Amino acid sequence: MSKKIILTGGGTAGHVMVNVALIPKLKERGWNIAYIGSHQGIEREIIAKMDDVPYFPISTGKLRRYFDWNNFKDPFKVLKGTWQAYRIIKKEKPDIIFSKGGFVSVPVIIGAWLSGVPSIIHESDITPGLANKIAMPFATKICVTFPETMRHVKEEKGVYLGAVVREELKRGDADKGRKLCQFEKGKPVLLAMGGSLGSKRINDALRANLPKLLADFQIVHICGKGNVDAKLAKEKGYKQFEYVHEELPHLMAMADIVLSRAGANSIFEFLALRKPMLLIPLSKEASRGDQILNARSFEKSGYAEVLMEEDLTNESLQSAIYHLYQNKDRYHRNMERSDAGDALEKLLALIEESRKN
Repeated sequence: MSKKIILTGGGTAGHVMVNVALIPKLKERGWNIAYIGSHQGIEREIIAKMDDVPYFPISTGKLRRYFDWNNFKDPFKVLKGTWQAYRIIKKEKPDIIFSKGGFVSVPVIIGAWLSGVPSIIHESDITPGLANKIAMPFATKICVTFPETMRHVKEEKGVYLGAVVREELKRGDADKGRKLCQFEKGKPVLLAMGGSLGSKRINDALRANLPKLLADFQIVHICGKGNVDAKLAKEKGYKQFEYVHEELPHLMAMADIVLSRAGANSIFEFLALRKPMLLIPLSKEASRGDQILNARSFEKSGYAEVLMEEDLTNESLQSAIYHLYQNKDRYHRNMERSDAGDALEKLLALIEESRKN
C-alpha cells in the first residue's frame, strides 16, 4: 500500500534543508512526496531541482513582531493560503504532513488539522519562531533540536530529536572543492557564509580584510544573492558564490575553519563535520535573538567562538579569525566528544509511527 507525505517549509534555506535531507530517505522507504511552498521563496528553487516531487505554491503572508502596514493585509493572505493548503491536502490525501517551519508552513499545518491529517513540526532553534508558535497547537508532534526547547512545548507533543544533517554533506570531497575554487593544496581554507540571503556587514568586513587574510588563507565566500563583487572576481585565492547547492559538501570538506551566522541547521552541520566555527549571530535588532542563544549554547559547549554583531569591526573580525585558527585543535577535540546521534533515522521512524492509518 502506497504512503504519501507532504513536506512544507520555506523563506530561507534553513527552513528547507531538513526536507532536502528527508526526501531521498523517504523515497528509499517507498513514500510518494509532494511539497507545499510559497510562490517566490527559495524553497521553490531548491525543490525544483529534485525529481518526482510535485510543488504546490500557496499564498502566504509574513508574520511580523513589529508595526508594518502589511500587518493589516497579510492575515488575509494567510487565510487564503490556508484555504489553498486545505484543498491541496484534500486532493492529494497524504498520510502525514511534515513542516520545517517558516511563514508558509502555518497555513499548511492548519490545513492539515482541518483535514484530520496528522502533522509533525521540526523546530531548529532553542526558542520556537513565531510561525511555529502559531502552528504548534494544530500539530500532532513537535520535534526539537536543543534539549532546552522542550520547556516551550507541551509534554505530550514534544520529541527531543537532535539535529538532522544531510547525508550528502558527509560525502564531500576536498579535492573537488579545491578544483571548483582553483585553490592550492596545503594552504588553509576559510569558508565564509552569511546565510542564504547573505549578510552585508559580514561581507563588507571580510572583504576589507582580504589583503591581510589572503596572505595566510584561501577564502571561499558564499555571499548571498546579488552580493558577488565583480571587482574581486580575479583575486587569487578568493572565490565567491551567490549560493551553492551540489557544491556545498565539497566546499565544506576542504574548509579548515568556518565563519558563519548562527542558524541552527548550519551550525549543527558544521558540528557534524567537525569544523571549528566563528559565529556572528544576527543581532536582536534584526531578529528575535534566536541566533544569539544558538551561538552561546555552542560557545558554552566549546564548539565555537562568538563575535557579536555590535562588536563586529574590520579589526575584530580579523583578530577572531586568526584566534579561531590558532585554537582549531581544541575545538576539534570538543566536537569529537559531542553526541549528535542519528536524528534523521529517528525522524523517519517518527513519521512512520505518526502517519494516518
